[in-house]
Amino acid sequence: MASNPHESSAAADERAAAASGAASRIDRAALARRIADASLLRGSFTLRSGRTSSFYLDKYLFSTRPEILRDLGVLFAARIPAGTTRLAGAELGGIPLVSATSLASGLPCVFVRNAKKDYGTAKQLEGAVNKGDRIVLVEDVATTGGQALEAAKVLVDAGAVVTHVIATIDRLEGARENVENAGICFDSIFTVRDLGIDAS
Repeated sequence: MASNPHESSAAADERAAAASGAASRIDRAALARRIADASLLRGSFTLRSGRTSSFYLDKYLFSTRPEILRDLGVLFAARIPAGTTRLAGAELGGIPLVSATSLASGLPCVFVRNAKKDYGTAKQLEGAVNKGDRIVLVEDVATTGGQALEAAKVLVDAGAVVTHVIATIDRLEGARENVENAGICFDSIFTVRDLGIDAS
């Protein structure tokens, strides 16, 4: 579980125990079914990676449901490693997920835009990032891990250390290998198999 640099060790341990206890009360199998029922589409789809697929998990159809989002926030919070100082989520699908995780864990978060905006502050990162921050990047559906790695680079360029990428769902199409080859730990709450989808 995560720690805040201004939080005592005892408080961090108490927070970790609370997150673990809350996660243990969630019926993961039932949550997987709810996510699949809400978001699984069949057909012919082109993914962000450019690959085609016979199924698509529409992240917005599960991440906009409060009962699903609440449980995912708790499960993410329970997986955050000790020493984490901040969470991050990439535009747009990662934003509701990292917000829920921030609420469940008590850790601050930052949003990573796909590109710098050309007005106002012209930032690509929305929210504070401190040099040396140890960041967990919360992802929605991971295919090849490309978006996560792009977001991680933005964070690293800002002086942070991205230690982990944690996805809601791993499609089992190379994300783990690609992220770990970049020196970042990878984890996921579910895989497509947990949702009853044949990934072969």
